[in-house]
Order: sequence, then structure tokens, then C-alpha cells
Amino acid sequence: MAQGGVVLDKDQFNCSICLDVMKNPVTIPCGHSYCSDCIQNYWDQDDFLGVFVCPQCRQSFSPRPVLARNTMLTDVVEKFKTTTLQAASVPRDNRCLAKADDVECDVCTGRKSKAVKSCLVCLASYCDVHLQPHYESAAFKKHKLVSASKRLQETICPQHDKLLEVYCRTDRRCICYLCLTDEHKGHDTVLAEAETQHIKVATHFLCLE
Repeated sequence: MAQGGVVLDKDQFNCSICLDVMKNPVTIPCGHSYCSDCIQNYWDQDDFLGVFVCPQCRQSFSPRPVLARNTMLTDVVEKFKTTTLQAASVPRDNRCLAKADDVECDVCTGRKSKAVKSCLVCLASYCDVHLQPHYESAAFKKHKLVSASKRLQETICPQHDKLLEVYCRTDRRCICYLCLTDEHKGHDTVLAEAETQHIKVATHFLCLE
């Protein structure tokens, strides 16, 4: 599994009260999320105190917070449930299982399926089934997908753990945006994609000469 990335895992969507995948998730003011019924029942026990505590971080609230459905989290949880069921229902012999030289899906358990795409935001690779949330959920709209690669960690800044999306022409190497604030401050920099395109165009014209 890719290190430093965000891979969809059942535990990420578990309610810490019922320990099951969240149903109708709501997010309380401190940022933690729970099943709507679970947190309501939990707070009902302390209603007479007039102080309501987060079960995880123990931050207290008064008066009792008004809870609203977290629509984005609900969407992601539902997509996760769907893809998990789909993966479980596909006969093992019918899946495109990863071979020795293939990139493996980071979400598959047991025998891994072949990954078809890698995500530069999650720093993980996905098979056809587990890739679907990236296409269907608004939560992954800004994630960047590339061909499945075993070299994802090479796209991450070892100092800041951020994507190497800037090219420093002064030092002739890729850096992250945080590098711009310290050792590369004031250097001649461009977006890495722009520099790549510039090199391709220059190479093309050289070949024509």
C-alpha cells in the first residue's frame, strides 16, 4: 500500500460509537462525524446537564449543537459501500488479477487485482472497481488520475511530503510549493506541467531542423 497516501478503508468510515460504517453521517462542530442516531442518543443521556461532549476529542458544547447531514461524506460512504459490494460479488476468476510486473490495487484484499489508475492526491493505485468513487463522487473531483504507476513516491517532496508540481529552472529539479518559501525562494520557477510541455515543443522543433 502506498505510504503517505489516503486509501479508502472501511475504518475511515466507521462511527466510533457503534463501530459500524456510518449511517446518515453528521459532523459536529469539532469536526468529528458520527451516525445521526448514534450521536443523538449519546447526547440524550447528558441532556439534563446542558453540556454535550464529543466522544472522541471530549470537546464540550453548550447549547446542544444543531446537527445537519454531511452530504459529501454521505456520498463518499455510499460509494464506498457500493464498490465494496461490487468487488465482493465479482467471482475471483473473473477479475483481472495483478501479475508479477503489474501495479496492484491498494484497496483489494487477499489476491490483488491489477490497478488501472493511480491517484496523485491519494498516492494510491486502484483497480476498475475501486476506482469508481473517483469518477462518481464530488469528493474526488479535484483528484488527479494518471496511468497506474509503481513510482508514486517519486512524485512527492521528501522534505514536505507534498506533490512535486513546480519546476525550479535555477536548480533544474522539481519541487513542491512549500519549497518556494525557503531554499528556492526567488528562484526562476514554473509549473512542472508547463516545463514538460515546453521541453516537448522544443524537442519537436529540434527534430524538424
